[in-house]
Amino acid sequence: MLEWPEAGESASGQIDGPAGELQIDIDTPEEGARGIVVICHPHPQHGGTKDNKVVFMIARAAVMAGLAAIRFNFRGVGASQGSYDAGVGEVDDAAAVRDWALAASDLPLAALTGFSFGSAVALRLADRDAPPSLVTVGFPSTYFDGALPRPQTDWLAVFGDADDVIDVDASIAAVRELEPPVDVQILEGAGHFLHGRLTDLRKRVVAHLKESL
Repeated sequence: MLEWPEAGESASGQIDGPAGELQIDIDTPEEGARGIVVICHPHPQHGGTKDNKVVFMIARAAVMAGLAAIRFNFRGVGASQGSYDAGVGEVDDAAAVRDWALAASDLPLAALTGFSFGSAVALRLADRDAPPSLVTVGFPSTYFDGALPRPQTDWLAVFGDADDVIDVDASIAAVRELEPPVDVQILEGAGHFLHGRLTDLRKRVVAHLKESL
């Protein structure tokens, strides 16, 4: 069974999930972590994994903010067991990773985060039991029927305004309508995968995590 790493170290392995074992990577800051950040990856049926560049950059930002970063593969991806469940079972996967990390580390949850499909998963889990912070990148509002949930959490939503994968204008508008207001930040000229803008993303996520904790 995977054990929590010492400060400044990383660990990779398997944990028990609701549909079988889940594959996770943990990175911790040198000075010791103040909390945990769980990061959800893009769509499993379109090549999304825990090693996605945006996911990796969110993890780096979390460590720079003094937090332990956990990337994981949803069911049916990589070495994670099970099969794709249309975003339903994937919320349970994220919850299982969070619960394992809280028990293994004895640290508090700092944030739920995600990119694209993963941001919708993170939002659904945040709506179930609001974390202190939520970070969504390239959030697709069309994954939700009707009004979006607005968990009572400090929410940063980052979009590239040249995103050609999601309906970015509709997604931005839907998030901006929420109350209390969400911190919506736009990367001008950036596409869905934020090519050439990952450093900018990292800086924004670090600032958000530091301010919200």
